[in-house]
Amino acid sequence: MAGQKVTISVIKADIGSIAGHHKVHPDTILAASRVLAEAKRKGVIKSFYVTHVGDDLQLIMTHFKGVDSPEIHELAWNAFKEATKVAKELGLYAAGQDLLSDAFSGNVRGMGPGVAEMEFVERPAEPVIVFMADKTEPGAFNLPLYKIFADPFNTAGLVIDPRMHDGFVFEVLDVYEGRMVKLNTPEELYDLLALIGTPGRYVIKRVYRKSDGEIGAVVSSERLNLIAGKYVGKDDPVMIVRAQSGFPAVGEILEAFSFPHLVAGWMRGSHHGPLMPVGLKDAKCTRFDGPPRVVALGFQIKNGELIGPADLFDDVAFDETRRLAQQVAEYLRRHGPFMPHRLGPEEMEYTTLPKVLEKLKDRFVKADLGYQPKLKRSEELTGPEHE
Repeated sequence: MAGQKVTISVIKADIGSIAGHHKVHPDTILAASRVLAEAKRKGVIKSFYVTHVGDDLQLIMTHFKGVDSPEIHELAWNAFKEATKVAKELGLYAAGQDLLSDAFSGNVRGMGPGVAEMEFVERPAEPVIVFMADKTEPGAFNLPLYKIFADPFNTAGLVIDPRMHDGFVFEVLDVYEGRMVKLNTPEELYDLLALIGTPGRYVIKRVYRKSDGEIGAVVSSERLNLIAGKYVGKDDPVMIVRAQSGFPAVGEILEAFSFPHLVAGWMRGSHHGPLMPVGLKDAKCTRFDGPPRVVALGFQIKNGELIGPADLFDDVAFDETRRLAQQVAEYLRRHGPFMPHRLGPEEMEYTTLPKVLEKLKDRFVKADLGYQPKLKRSEELTGPEHE
């Protein structure tokens, strides 16, 4: 096994839920588990763990086939299809919602499921944390990742650990234009913040250790509304982060989630809400289909085998974070359909609201403002104009 690269793949999809967009039914988890168990028996994957966060079925797999393996992606697709069959038999809500195609085409990217994968040579002790969020979008991980890998007030190792002192490289994806840029920290920290402060468009995709290019984190970047061209559900991202021995410690990684920052999503994907860190037992979205949740499962990987998990947010240390999230949720809910609870117009374009507004467009008449509005659009923020 020495020197051999192991791959960890986290692939998720909403294939149906019991009682609305609430919680995955255990029978669908069993259906997916049977598919992966057979694949393990045949040697396709080394190990697996199937779970859920809210209404999303989560497949965590280790194997030796590398990132973007058609065999692994087809395996995940088949697991979701089998789970969808059960969901339809049970009459679950939105059965097969995230499966945007009927036939597998070699890679699940662009077909609805969210994907985060990384490949590396195992260290003697290889701790990884899998983060899984519900009722939000990939940019929800922008602020925590910045804190984990670039903020010395969160991560003391950036100052006192010589293995991290040189900083990290952030790979930022423009999900509207399909462009990517790599930024070095700390020297390009302000440039990084200029982009990732717009999380609906600029998403941190990967983080690498600057000293040797070793991968430290990866996030699923699929935006369902941009794939389908309409609102079909929120993206509900997943993330993998490596910890310790040249990367931030587990405690430093989790500390970034001690502040329940506001993220886009929540009810109908149309509202801002606090991201609440919870244990698996609380990974269900009820109030206003939320608030948005995030679960953290810690594993050790040894010879490609998943050891664990540890349910890291199932801890009283995060009780105050959850209490604050509840208070923020209460405050925002009092705004009803008004911003800033409701998303801004650029994000609402990808929800169901345009269908409601369509009937009003011909009723607007010219009004005298006393001035001629001069509208500007920044290409850096919104992309080039298209005729």
